[in-house]
Amino acid sequence: MMEKILDGKGKRLLILGAGESGLGAAVLGLKQGFQVLLSDQGVIKPKYQEMISELGIDAESGSHERAASFSPDLVIKSPGIPEKAPIIRSFREAGLPVIGEIEFASWFTNARIVAITGSNGKSTTTALIHHMLVKAGVKAGLGGNIGKSFALQVAQNDLPDYVLEISSFQLDDSFFFKPNISILTNITPDHLDRYNYRLENYVRSKFSISRQQEASDYFIYCADDPISREYLNIAPGHPHQMAFSHEEKLPEGAWVEDDQIHFLVNNQSFNMPIHEISIKGRHNTYNSMAAGIVGALYGLRKEQIKESLSDFKGLNHRLESITRIKGVEYINDSKATNVNSTWYALESMSKPVVWIAGGIDKGNDYSVLEALVRKKVKALVCLGADNTKLHAAFSRHVDVIVNTSSMQDAVKMAYQLANSGDAVLLSPACASFDLFENYEDRGDKFRDAVIRL
Repeated sequence: MMEKILDGKGKRLLILGAGESGLGAAVLGLKQGFQVLLSDQGVIKPKYQEMISELGIDAESGSHERAASFSPDLVIKSPGIPEKAPIIRSFREAGLPVIGEIEFASWFTNARIVAITGSNGKSTTTALIHHMLVKAGVKAGLGGNIGKSFALQVAQNDLPDYVLEISSFQLDDSFFFKPNISILTNITPDHLDRYNYRLENYVRSKFSISRQQEASDYFIYCADDPISREYLNIAPGHPHQMAFSHEEKLPEGAWVEDDQIHFLVNNQSFNMPIHEISIKGRHNTYNSMAAGIVGALYGLRKEQIKESLSDFKGLNHRLESITRIKGVEYINDSKATNVNSTWYALESMSKPVVWIAGGIDKGNDYSVLEALVRKKVKALVCLGADNTKLHAAFSRHVDVIVNTSSMQDAVKMAYQLANSGDAVLLSPACASFDLFENYEDRGDKFRDAVIRL
């Protein structure tokens, strides 16, 4: 049974991965008295290398040579490093505790934590909740998969509240992590390549967000999501469960009725017209309901909650309208790294679409997109190192499919295929790592290419 190491004096801490989370964990580890080695098999980004030098952190890059002989008492790994990596396997076989940065940071704070996971909508929901709390005067940090490293915030300026976006990979490396409020936005098949292509493994990972929760804590989920409902009985922990729905009236939580969102939380109720929500689309109604429930649990006034839901600006790279050129709207949805997220994007389109898609396929089932693609997509511009699966899935449903190997070429091709009144939609349905650093890099390059047209 793994135990927390709360006193680092005389203990050796190995951190694998010198990105945002790894560097934050290193700073917190040093503060807690650990002897720290930060190891990255690749090249460390200049901004992180600069901090490593400034803070005097012992680090290696280009290999894990020193890490392999470091004899750590505790290992923290980047969520991007898979379990099958040889160095992780060797530490597991040696019985060493291997955890993630989120888990580590949670050991050293008594803050109230709102944690959001799910296949889609978690970034928007996290940012919206943070916006709402800060607007109401709550000193809340933003972290996890969004904002700054949770560990760095705990080390440098521990706050009374945190709103954290948590991926399944981060949950897999967490054991004692205990949010006061957890949210599961939805579950659709994603990252199945990391879960032996078994949906249940991925589902159990998502539900583990409630593992340590008690009766005084809250677990919020989407009652309309079939997979969440099917597996609700496997949810660990004992939190108070509360739901949100677009389809049915609920005994508590949030639901839609007569074009109004109805909130009923802790016997307090209020309504809000859907058209007053600033971020549009059915998926964003779900995100707004989840955020409103959190605001109510925090005891915010209904006016504060409604105002936050009506003035939130949304996120970059998530259905972000870049510009219009010759009557064509260019929309950046680079954050759509899975099929379900792209489904929401296509569902929200009211114009003929020239769709840019492709990247690293994570075991995608494109069949769920077929009806929407037939109805809305006039041309598909494939952008990836291997577009075979996209061609196989959509050649019967789209008249024009072309291959491109760079964002500049993809945007130029889309420009040629689009007519006034159309939309060019970058919504890849895939991870970005074949041609880009991450989805932000992909979205930034899309924006730059559009502006250069």
